[in-house]
Amino acid sequence: MAAKSARSRGLFARRGLASRSRLDKTTHAMLLRQLYLAHFEAERFEEALDVAKQALTLEVLSDVIAQDAARAASLAGHSDEALQHLRAAARKGPASRRAFHHWTLGSMLYLLGRHAEAERALERAARWGTNEKPLFRGHLALVRLAQRLPVPDLDAIVQELSEAPCGQGYGRFVLGQLAYASNDWETARAYLSAFVRRSESGRASLALALRGELTMARSTLAKMAAN
Repeated sequence: MAAKSARSRGLFARRGLASRSRLDKTTHAMLLRQLYLAHFEAERFEEALDVAKQALTLEVLSDVIAQDAARAASLAGHSDEALQHLRAAARKGPASRRAFHHWTLGSMLYLLGRHAEAERALERAARWGTNEKPLFRGHLALVRLAQRLPVPDLDAIVQELSEAPCGQGYGRFVLGQLAYASNDWETARAYLSAFVRRSESGRASLALALRGELTMARSTLAKMAAN
């Protein structure tokens, strides 16, 4: 599974899937996931979605595979199907991953402008989260601000997220958008620029998975640059 490119990853996966040896469900699912990643990284999102659906029938790591299916469906333009997969992940996932799945669901709903639904999902994430709780609380605050709802503890939420490890990755997107909503444009520029740089300099699959957030971050940066 040490393929260095999408092409080699796909070749190794197809070779394993074509083996005459009987594959156990776990091995079969892992090979399908490698094939999924090969399609995803090559931006063949419909093909990636089809492979993820095949893997789901094996019922191995169903919540993880459902997340894969959701990413591919979203980038293929099938938002409703993507949300269905994320809801399934939240239902099927173990307690240790449930908060993450609700956060991912809330994140997608936020990007789609479905703020009331996003708020409900993020409330669950914030309730059940542990190490990532500052991120979930920050994202929940962002969704509430988008609805023009009061967030009386906003300063404490921002402080907590800025000091937490989870504030260094995706948290920069949330912190940047929160700063923009609070009219602190200098801070917003710093966080959002850092988020864009980090996301684009990492794995191709990461930048693809964050395409919606990157689009929003660039849009916010452009609005500030125009004023």
